[in-house]
Parts: sequence; structure tokens; C-alpha cells
Amino acid sequence: MKHANSGLVYSTDGGRMCPDCRHPAAACACKATVVSTGDGVARVSRQTRGRGGKTVTLVKGLALDGAALTALGKQLRTACGCGGTVKDGVIEVQGDHCDLIMEVLGKHGLRAKRAGG
Repeated sequence: MKHANSGLVYSTDGGRMCPDCRHPAAACACKATVVSTGDGVARVSRQTRGRGGKTVTLVKGLALDGAALTALGKQLRTACGCGGTVKDGVIEVQGDHCDLIMEVLGKHGLRAKRAGG
């Protein structure tokens, strides 16, 4: 009995496979077309919950595609001099860099608001 979602999940040829387009994760065809949902206003917040006491600065709400969001995340990490990642349309930068990130976003012509406490 075959299921609709059954298919190749891992292969030694291509590594992880995208469940939607069935291409290798590095060459995913559907990843490039995904636009994160947002109203265009970047909301910059600080979070420590669930991270072992480590502080992370989050940037949410940007209506950018995956490649542009990744490039912006790289620029923010470089400006802050720290690590981070982009997950599910949210840029995560290690450390408390809210003020610096808001300044950099302003220089890029993006509207930014401080969110959270």
C-alpha cells in the first residue's frame, strides 16, 4: 500500500530531500519561491526562554524571500560580529544586539520596531 507522502527521505547521493518538491534540500525548488509572511515592519526582540539562558535577538515580520532573508541575516551577523541563523522566516542573532540591529535595518531602508519587553 503506497501513501501519498511516501518517497525518498534520505539518499547518500543528495543527502536530505525536500518533502514538497522531492529535490535535494540544497537544491530545493520550492524553497526559493517561499515568501515569509510579514507586513514589512521588522520587529526586533530579545529572547532567552528555551535557550539554556543564552540571549538571542530575533528579527520577525520582514516580507522577503528566502534568499534575501538569508543575505540580510548574514549582513546582520557580520555587523554584530557574532553567529546566528535564519529559521522559518525569522532571523536569529546570538547575543543582545537589538539597538545595533535596528540601526543596521534603518541603514538598509527597512522600518524596524522594538517588540517585547
